[in-house]
Amino acid sequence: MNIPWFIHPFNFAKPFAIALLLALFGVHSSVNAQESSGLKSGPTPYKLYLSPLPVIGSNPAYGFFFGAAASGSMYFGNPQTTSISNAFLSANYSTKNQLLLTLKSNAYTTNNSWYLIGDWRILISSQPTYGLGTGPQNLEGSDFGVGYENAELNENKREEPMKFDLYRFYESFNKRIRPGLYVGLGVYLDRFQNIVDQHLSTDTSAPVLTNHYMHSDKHGFNPEKYTINGLSLNFIYDSRDNQSYPYRGQFAHSSFRYNSELLGSDQNSSTWWLEYRAFIGLTKRDPRHVLAVWTYGNFTTSGTLPYMALPSLGWDQMSRSGRGYAQGHYRGDDMVYLEAEYRFPLPALWESKPHLFGATVFAHMTSASSDDNGIALFEYMKPGAGIGLRIMLDKEARTNLTLDYAWGADGFSGFYLNMNEYF
Repeated sequence: MNIPWFIHPFNFAKPFAIALLLALFGVHSSVNAQESSGLKSGPTPYKLYLSPLPVIGSNPAYGFFFGAAASGSMYFGNPQTTSISNAFLSANYSTKNQLLLTLKSNAYTTNNSWYLIGDWRILISSQPTYGLGTGPQNLEGSDFGVGYENAELNENKREEPMKFDLYRFYESFNKRIRPGLYVGLGVYLDRFQNIVDQHLSTDTSAPVLTNHYMHSDKHGFNPEKYTINGLSLNFIYDSRDNQSYPYRGQFAHSSFRYNSELLGSDQNSSTWWLEYRAFIGLTKRDPRHVLAVWTYGNFTTSGTLPYMALPSLGWDQMSRSGRGYAQGHYRGDDMVYLEAEYRFPLPALWESKPHLFGATVFAHMTSASSDDNGIALFEYMKPGAGIGLRIMLDKEARTNLTLDYAWGADGFSGFYLNMNEYF
C-alpha cells in the first residue's frame, strides 16, 4: 500500500499507535496484578483504568472487521475536583479491504483547568453514499441535473459505492472560565484523496453520474481529492459526572469553524456545530436507570463544502450517531439529529458482580437539507431504533462493552460492537 505525499509528516502515527496499543496491554496486566494483590481500589489520580479488547464485529459501512481497541481512562488530578479523562484507540481491518486507525480523546487537566478534545484518523476506506438530503432527489427538476441530460441520474437514492483515503487531525484547546464553562480554539485538518466513484461509469453508453461527482463538478472541487483546513471558536458547558457512562449532568457544545484557503483549504467556507446532551437519573435506588438525550445540528453558514465534508450521519467525533445506517448515509448542507436512549441494569447472574450486565433501548431521527435538490431542513425525517446489551468492563471508570442491533428506514439495519456508551 503506497502512502501518499500528504501523510508523510504523520508517518509516526501508525507505528506510534501500534506501540501505544501494545504498551497499554502491558499496563493493563500490571493494573490487574495490583488489584488482585489486595490493594485498595477507588478513584486514584494518575491511575490508568484500561479496557483493551480484541475487536470482531460488523456494521453497514465496514462489513465484517477485526482488530484491536483499547479504552483508557485517568484522572489528571484530584478526583474530587478533576473530571475523568478518556481516550479510545483502535486499529481495524475489514473484509472490504479497509484499514482504520483512530485515536479519539477527551481530556481534563488538573482541577478541570483545560478541556482538550481530539479526533485523529487514518482511513484507507470505502463506504456507500446515497445522495444529498433526506428526501427524494428531484434531479431532473432542479439545477443539479442541468448539463447531464445524456447520463442516467441516480434519483432513487440507490447505493453509490465510493473508495477514499482520509487523513484527519482535529484538536481543540478549551480553557475553563468558570465551573463547567469553557472557551477555546480548535485546529481542523482534513485531506480526502484517492477518491473513486465506483458507480460513475457502470455503463459507458449511459453512465450513472454519482451525486458526489455532480456536486464536485458544479461547485468547483476536484472529484478525486480535496482539502478542508480550518480554525474554530468553541464554547462548552459540561456538568456530566462521567464521560464513559454518565448518570447525571448536561453537556453543551457550540463551535464555529472557518475553513480558509490561506490554511490550505480548496475553498473558503464556514460551519456551525451546536450540540446538547442531557442525562436524567430515574431512580435513587440504582443510578444506572438513566434517560439520555442527544441532539446536534451541523450547519453550513457560508461558502460550499466538498461532498465528503458536508454535514453527514455518523461523522461526529466518536462516529456514534445513526445506528442502523451506514456512516454518511444521510448528508446535506445542514443536518439536525435527535436521539433518546433508556439505559438500565439487568438482574445480576453472579452475586459478586451485580453491575456486570445492563441493557438499552433507543430511537433517533435525522433530517438533512440540500439546496441543489430543493430539499428543506425538516421537510423529511428519517427514523431509527434499536436495542443493546451492556457488559461492565471496569466499574470504577464505568467502561462498558456495548453490543447493539439497530433498524433504520427502507430496510437498513446493522450490528454494532463498541466500548463506552454511544453518547
